[in-house]
Amino acid sequence: MTLLALVDVDGTLLLSDDPVAGEAFTGALRDCYPVEPPPDAVARTDHPGQTAQRIARLVLRNETLAEEQIDEHLKAWCARFGERYVALLAEADTSHWQAAPGAAEALSRLEEGGVRLALLTGNPEPMARARMERLGLAAFFPQGQGAFGCDAEERVELLAIARERAGDWPAERTVEIGDTPRDVESAHAAGVRAIHVRSPRSRSEFSGADAVCDSLGAVADQLLAWNR
Repeated sequence: MTLLALVDVDGTLLLSDDPVAGEAFTGALRDCYPVEPPPDAVARTDHPGQTAQRIARLVLRNETLAEEQIDEHLKAWCARFGERYVALLAEADTSHWQAAPGAAEALSRLEEGGVRLALLTGNPEPMARARMERLGLAAFFPQGQGAFGCDAEERVELLAIARERAGDWPAERTVEIGDTPRDVESAHAAGVRAIHVRSPRSRSEFSGADAVCDSLGAVADQLLAWNR
């Protein structure tokens, strides 16, 4: 059986900062909760590799909201975040955005080599797919597949959701590709392999992944070798 490759977005496929995301995030919080978070609200949390819902919970805890207050609107907030992001992105200039070097070529090689591709990201799905459209990578990631930040709060749960959507794909034939330690930790907690991709936000030293790559081209080489 072929491999299922679950690919992260931030720091893996999209390397640029995205101020639209922060604006949509805090705007949606104001829509759904009685808070006025500061501009650096996300930066104050342990956010790398987390889902949108988990980051929102961390921010709202810092705003002193009780857990039951957070739970009451968290799903609605996540949907609102995705909606706000797509609306703001429609008016945004993303000509400066940088996809990971060689992303399209690497993904094409994986498709041609029979590796199944899907997104695995903490972004809300509309946000992730809008980003892929802007980067010209949307065609590699079919609708109805993968898992996203509004599907579950814990990243490890996204692995199970993505495998289920792929037809209960076996864990031993599933690989998560991402750039943070949390990506690797969640993969191993879910019983799947992990490839760590070094990116500008990666730690200089990193261990624990099943493979460490400096580019998506190297990721493609590794996956195709495992897919034999």
